[in-house]
Amino acid sequence: MGAQHRIEHDALGEVQVPSDAYYGAETVRAVENFRISGRRPRPEIIRALVEVKVAAARANARIGALSQDVAAAIERAGHEVLDGALADQFLVDPYQAGAGTSTHMNVNEVLANRANERLGGSLGSYDRVHPNDHVNMGQSSNDVFPTATRIAVVRASEPVIGALRTLAGSLQARGDAFADIVTSGRTHLQDAVPVTVGREFRAYAAMVARATDRLEQTARERVARLPIGGTALGTGFGAPPGYRDAVLEELPGVTGLELFGADDLVEIVRNHGDLGEFAAAMKGVALAVGQVCDDLRMMAMGPRTGLAEIRLPEVQPGSSIMPGKVNPSICEMANMVCMRVSGAEHAVALAVSAGQLDMTVMTPLIADELLECEHLLQRAAETLEHRCVRGIEADAERCREFAWASLGLATALRPLVGYERAAEVAVEAFRSGRTVRAVAEAEGIAPAAELDEVLDPARYA
Repeated sequence: MGAQHRIEHDALGEVQVPSDAYYGAETVRAVENFRISGRRPRPEIIRALVEVKVAAARANARIGALSQDVAAAIERAGHEVLDGALADQFLVDPYQAGAGTSTHMNVNEVLANRANERLGGSLGSYDRVHPNDHVNMGQSSNDVFPTATRIAVVRASEPVIGALRTLAGSLQARGDAFADIVTSGRTHLQDAVPVTVGREFRAYAAMVARATDRLEQTARERVARLPIGGTALGTGFGAPPGYRDAVLEELPGVTGLELFGADDLVEIVRNHGDLGEFAAAMKGVALAVGQVCDDLRMMAMGPRTGLAEIRLPEVQPGSSIMPGKVNPSICEMANMVCMRVSGAEHAVALAVSAGQLDMTVMTPLIADELLECEHLLQRAAETLEHRCVRGIEADAERCREFAWASLGLATALRPLVGYERAAEVAVEAFRSGRTVRAVAEAEGIAPAAELDEVLDPARYA
């Protein structure tokens, strides 16, 4: 061993740790074991874990289980990390041993070493503050890591929800702007009865808003339910009397979030179904936003040989070979994000279902997938709203032509001549290349003035 390393011990024996490292033996082993994704832990998870440690130190001091000076040192170390210090000391790959124990111990070791240092000790001594005995007092990875995951997910949901609300608002505004523009509806990708472009866009707004409502409700009512205090199996074994109530009282103040304890700790330690529900709610958002983007791309298709009912903002050239081509790039990006989020729901569902006996061990995967998807959804929604939706224009004249050309207008003839005769008019219009209005007049179905009124698309849109 050189001067650049110190020797620490864990249950498996001696470990060389860099002499200036704030992490310890378990972190070193984890880094050596898990060279998988090449990524470090998500900052959101580290923040939430540190917040749990700060709240736990306060709670243990309140109930007399931890001395005031040690609790204060842990809390001060925690606030230093929350303020951005020691960020380079959190190293463990998200793909690691189950339950998040490796990342959890990484946090315990860093806080213990910094707290020891504040109390005059040296790195790696743990003579005043021990990672397990003090920083982790009354806790287990089985309740701490899921609690931190839930805190991080709830916090990250707020900007996602805000971005989606803004997106829905912009879709609604476009709907209001297009309220009087009538076009042909399309079902099964075939001509249908008239509709206004405004009603279509207001429907898009409602789709996004309803999916967002479900996401917000799931975050507030389901994910904010915490297993803290349950320790290893949910029984609370190893936690000092009064600890659970005290830490639940401290956490909202430390995190700034509305959180509450689970009513059945044994159930929540073994079942991460709430997190699966949140993944499903995000998938619901992705399905809604993805469908909107699919429609926008089709409605903007062209500009010469497609529908071209709307014009999307031009943001970049679309081809390396075809000059002047512009693609619906923002919608394509959003579609890809929605596909990623939809796929992540399946990964989370598998991780949730992999809980055997008394706990679910796949929490690191659940946390990584949920937080990644929240980030992607937020940025995609913001970009879609800012660089696409707010600048959409409608081609009123082209839409009017579609409305009058639609064979679906034959539906308006049913009260006059019945379904079968109206179908004959529609077929003849298609075969002859004429409008339903022109065929109906030629065949004397009704006077011209009456046909003008009966077959006016705006009347039904």
